[in-house]
Amino acid sequence: MNQPIDIKSLQKFNPKNTVETRVETEPRPSFMKQLEELLNKDITLFGKPFSDKIKESFYLELGSLMEAGLDIRTALQLIRDEQPKKGPKAILTEVLEKVINGSSLSGAMRENKNFTPYEYFTIEIGEETGKLVTVLKQLSVYYKAKIKQRRQIIGALTYPIIVLSVAFCSIFFMMNYVVPMFADVFKRFGSDLPFLTQQVLNVSNFMQAWAGKLLIIFVLLIVFISVNRNKHWYKKYKDLLLQKLPLVKGIVSKIYLARFSSTMQLLLGAKVPLVQALGLSKQVMGFYPLELALLQMEDDILKGVPLHQSMAGKKVFPSKMVALINVGEEVNQLELFFKTLSERYSEDLDYQTTQLSKFIEPAIIIILGLVVGVVLVAMYLPMFNMGGTIQ
Repeated sequence: MNQPIDIKSLQKFNPKNTVETRVETEPRPSFMKQLEELLNKDITLFGKPFSDKIKESFYLELGSLMEAGLDIRTALQLIRDEQPKKGPKAILTEVLEKVINGSSLSGAMRENKNFTPYEYFTIEIGEETGKLVTVLKQLSVYYKAKIKQRRQIIGALTYPIIVLSVAFCSIFFMMNYVVPMFADVFKRFGSDLPFLTQQVLNVSNFMQAWAGKLLIIFVLLIVFISVNRNKHWYKKYKDLLLQKLPLVKGIVSKIYLARFSSTMQLLLGAKVPLVQALGLSKQVMGFYPLELALLQMEDDILKGVPLHQSMAGKKVFPSKMVALINVGEEVNQLELFFKTLSERYSEDLDYQTTQLSKFIEPAIIIILGLVVGVVLVAMYLPMFNMGGTIQ
């Protein structure tokens, strides 16, 4: 049996874990569908071989094997042997060796950087309360929900982004190669050009003069984001910006509210004290406004303020959510109400991303058609005027 959990160390521990979540939407043409499937795969970069998808399968299989009566060593060995990739197999081998040497599962995971405090503290509580199988299955459900949300957003944005990229390349080609050819013809006319034609030529001249500089600025912007994306100040201002953008802010809010509700359901179901549950939830949010709210809520709970009253003073929590949490506190069923909230926000997120995809796709096509149409009219308008003059 493990040593009792040190609550003080739990409160002091403050690493950060950022998770992204997304789902596929409506069917695309065959090429688009294949491209979405490629983008939806869990890509591991910079030494992160134990992805959320692998964790989902790991916790589900481990919980099922232990529920079937296998001891933890045998279960870990079976899962390890079934791993086709070297990275996950090496990680599970390391965990298995520590368990064989007498460590608990949570202790072995604590010493491995591929597992978050949220995971090994939750599993430690499951070990102490005798509910390890339940906790393992809940962790599998948690990671399944995260993967679903991530794919949901990717599925909604993949097609519009590709169309937008093609539109930009088309306009760039027209402004840098097609319009200049017409400009050479217009110079021979020696007459004043129509206003629309002159404006299109001005845009073309600007793009030709600044094309290289704009490309350099774009590359520098990508490098800047790559270098600073894990820094606290960048995450803070990025999240605050996302919270203000129209169309996006509602979806972003529901993503993290669903994650918060799912996390609280899991932790409270494992009998984690409320203050510690809020602290652990803060570690896996990855969204500054919600992290700040949870930090303040920890202090409120320690001062004796009810959870719903603490939530009511934070803009990040909708009034309906606060009302449901109030009822959950009154009937002492917070776990059940957080489960309901998680399911509700996940359903709302599914609907909103589907609607966003349906709105963005035709909007981009219409805008592209208008831009191309304006350019073509602007290029042929001088010729029409000249033809009318000759007649």
